[in-house]
Amino acid sequence: MANNIRGQQDILAKLNIKRLNPMQEEALSVIPSTTNTILLSPTGTGKTLAFLLPLINLLDPKSKDVQAVILVPSRELAIQIEQVVRNMGSGYKVNAVYGGRPMAKDKIELKHNPAILIGTPGRLADHFEAERFTTKYIKTLILDEFDKSLEVGFEDEMKYIISILPNINKRILTSATQGVSIPKFVRLDKPTTINFLKERYSKLTVKTVISPPKNKLNTLYDLLKHVGNEPGIIFCNQRETIEDISAFLERKRVGHGCFSGSMEQQDRERSLIKFRNGTYEILIATDVAARGIDIPEIKFIVHYDLPYRSEEFTHRNGRTARVSAKGTAYVLQWENERLPDFIDAKTANISKKISRQPRYWETLFISGGRKDKISKGDIAGLFFKQGKLKPNELGVIELKRDCTFVSVPVAHAKRLISDLNNTRLKKKKVRITIV
Repeated sequence: MANNIRGQQDILAKLNIKRLNPMQEEALSVIPSTTNTILLSPTGTGKTLAFLLPLINLLDPKSKDVQAVILVPSRELAIQIEQVVRNMGSGYKVNAVYGGRPMAKDKIELKHNPAILIGTPGRLADHFEAERFTTKYIKTLILDEFDKSLEVGFEDEMKYIISILPNINKRILTSATQGVSIPKFVRLDKPTTINFLKERYSKLTVKTVISPPKNKLNTLYDLLKHVGNEPGIIFCNQRETIEDISAFLERKRVGHGCFSGSMEQQDRERSLIKFRNGTYEILIATDVAARGIDIPEIKFIVHYDLPYRSEEFTHRNGRTARVSAKGTAYVLQWENERLPDFIDAKTANISKKISRQPRYWETLFISGGRKDKISKGDIAGLFFKQGKLKPNELGVIELKRDCTFVSVPVAHAKRLISDLNNTRLKKKKVRITIV
């Protein structure tokens, strides 16, 4: 037990977390001694860490087989959980597999079995059908955001995967939504429920912004001038609306990224990277961004299109006012538009305008990553020594398997490319370009 506590403290230190929140504390006390657990907690409250900490303690360090499977509804959530496990530095191999990337890449990464296998149901089912690993030693099954997986039509794949895992002795289901019926094939007998959904929105303010014309674009622009250079997400119902807003903001020279299910995986990933590191302050997105993506704390969200259901309203709002922070959800309402019953909001006064400053950060691509034995320290050393950047001029470094993304001041970006392109990092000559 003492070793577990010591290991947990080491992990939290690596993640730069001083202490667990009450939901995580309860999960850590309940999950180890419970066969079936349902964890209900709002988006952004740290459910990933809440199930990963007890999972790490369940694994056998001597085993060379897959011991735990984590099923997720989206590629972004698979990537996010994989990165958290890596950052924990537990020593256990982890891999995420998902549709939208070549199967050949999966095969290379899975030459050695991971202890923890994360994936979307469709891609995981493909691997199990091909018998790439034995299911004999898989003891733990986690269905993260299980309601979303059921909602987006993964039921058949989930049923198949669960049916071929004969030795599961621990199931953990997580959700940010209450009242979802759990199918019988999950075999969730007498679960213990950890419910923190009542903690929802204590620091969230919901405000309506009235748009006199039916076309809300100019009202949206006024709102963005009101909030200034704060990071935020504009939620839309359709991809076409995202395209309209993007073209409008382009004309107004407001930097932004787009995110929708119809985009290529690489484009989606790069939009999130640039949003995380501050290159983009605004993300225009469909509801696919309402949960299951790794983004920093944001100050506001905008319901450009009214959500169809209360669940969508809840999940969108969950991107701001997370944990103990404050945030605002703005509902953009055409003058003659009726609000759904589930939206209760005050009217905002956005007459006060703040002039938006030009963006500070640019994102650079480096053609080397973990597989080349390159570390974040190597990247930082390159930019400080040869790039002559000051410590406060190096932004977020995102190290991937075969590449790296680094945020640097816009003012230095072209000089850095000129000075550093084709430099050697470890034994690899790397290309450096603007993303």
